[in-house]
Amino acid sequence: MKNKQQHWAKASFALLIFVILGYVIRFYPQQLTGFDSTIQSAIRGDLPATLTAFFTKVTHVMDTKIIVIWVGLLLAVFAYKKWYSEALFLGSNLVLTGLLVLLLKNIYQRPRPSILHLVEEKGFSFPSGHSLASTLVLGSLIIIIGQHVKHKTARYCLQGLLVLGIVTIVVSRVYVGVHYPSDVLGSMILGLAVLQFEYPMYDRLRFQWHFTGKQK
Repeated sequence: MKNKQQHWAKASFALLIFVILGYVIRFYPQQLTGFDSTIQSAIRGDLPATLTAFFTKVTHVMDTKIIVIWVGLLLAVFAYKKWYSEALFLGSNLVLTGLLVLLLKNIYQRPRPSILHLVEEKGFSFPSGHSLASTLVLGSLIIIIGQHVKHKTARYCLQGLLVLGIVTIVVSRVYVGVHYPSDVLGSMILGLAVLQFEYPMYDRLRFQWHFTGKQK
């Protein structure tokens, strides 16, 4: 019970920060101009060709069609291994990402940055769907790896690579010009809030299904 309360307290704190940021974005966006423009300039620079080639490719890893394919493959692997609660956790977070992005973009209706876009994107800017997807989906995998990979070095290496993946996707959205830094920051905070809220329920379900023989 105490562990659940700790996770939910962290989730509530992160959600509060997201709500405050969203309020500023919706009603006082000019207050974030200095923050956003400074980080945009630092990340984009003069758009060097090497970084442009890298980020314009890596940013598509979280495109809807592509993420559905590779997450679907992972779900098939999990089902084969009878990791049913893990499959439910991962798959639900992919679906939840789509629902949250659809809802919140229409609430905040923030226009995309009026700078050069290196990839084509439509719709509103906040929150960043790619950043939320990377936080929720890769974050789910970080948790699952922590439970299944027993070798400490291998576990830390895999989790470190996934954290690097999240950061790379988030930075790529700013680099290609389709999101403000505050968009991706808010998306990561929201993703962390969701993971903190979900984890106690997922972990309990996993224990129950394992204990009753419903899964390995």
